[in-house]
Amino acid sequence: MKKLFALAAIAAAAVAAHAQDFPGSKPVTIVVPFAAGGPTDRVARDLAEALRKPLGGNTVIIDNVPGAGSSIGAAKVARAAPDGYTLLLNHIAMATVPSLVRNVPFKVETDFEYLGIVNDVPMTLISKPSIPASNYKELSTWIAANKGKINIGNAGVGSASHLCGLLYQSATKTEMTPVPYKGTAPAITDLIGGQIDLLCDQTTNTTPQIQAGKVKAFAVTTSKRLALPMLKDLPTLDEAGLKNFQVTIWHGLYAPKGTPAPVLKKLNDALKVALKDPDFIHREELLGAVVATDGRIEPAGHKKFVIDEIAKWTPVIKAAGVYAD
Repeated sequence: MKKLFALAAIAAAAVAAHAQDFPGSKPVTIVVPFAAGGPTDRVARDLAEALRKPLGGNTVIIDNVPGAGSSIGAAKVARAAPDGYTLLLNHIAMATVPSLVRNVPFKVETDFEYLGIVNDVPMTLISKPSIPASNYKELSTWIAANKGKINIGNAGVGSASHLCGLLYQSATKTEMTPVPYKGTAPAITDLIGGQIDLLCDQTTNTTPQIQAGKVKAFAVTTSKRLALPMLKDLPTLDEAGLKNFQVTIWHGLYAPKGTPAPVLKKLNDALKVALKDPDFIHREELLGAVVATDGRIEPAGHKKFVIDEIAKWTPVIKAAGVYAD
């Protein structure tokens, strides 16, 4: 028994020493479960730069591990050493993977430590240029008159545009033919060319096309109109008549389960500093993203939010019967 107590004391002392030294001079790695160059990768790289100073000037490395609706990269972090040096930046997929991926190799609710929400990226409902509608009411009339003939593009199963499209069809009780692409760029190209009818995607992808007049924009999916100058005149879907429709692509930061509490506090403190960094805020605004400032920047608020999002998305995805694996 004395030996057990001694071993426990040694282990506790080691954890305390590690927590006190963290982050030391060792690089911190943020795993991004999507390909380089995409919206989530851009957020991660901006965040990495903003985290360097509050983490003592340490290097923050981005490791892109795409595949299976983000579950491959997330699983890598769930299996990583719980020492604070391997983190995960993931978006809304943390709430949709439990339904989109069969036999997902981790539990979102229990296999991660929650560090805080980073930002929210609004979505926009857009159409090909030739649709005979100039506002959402006219678009709704066109949709009602063309039931069974409408298609809606997306950037692949589990993508932000796919999820928004599913929720939109559920909310409007309208079935549309999904047209999946290998990424957002080809989907928008075909929307501009008139090969697909509708697309619901992130402002990070749609704003340049809206500004250029290459697509028609009808509404944003946030609870309030956006402050962004180029989109401030777009109504919310709720305001336009589709009540209680809200969806944003949020990003959150996670650590492996079992990371020591003092290390988690240092990481959360660093994240809060990064979220107030003027350069980071400006970079996110250029992406059309809104940096988080509410209770979700706290670990408990972050976790509650994700659990609520899982409850929101599970029935929508199960009803669609689609999978990312």
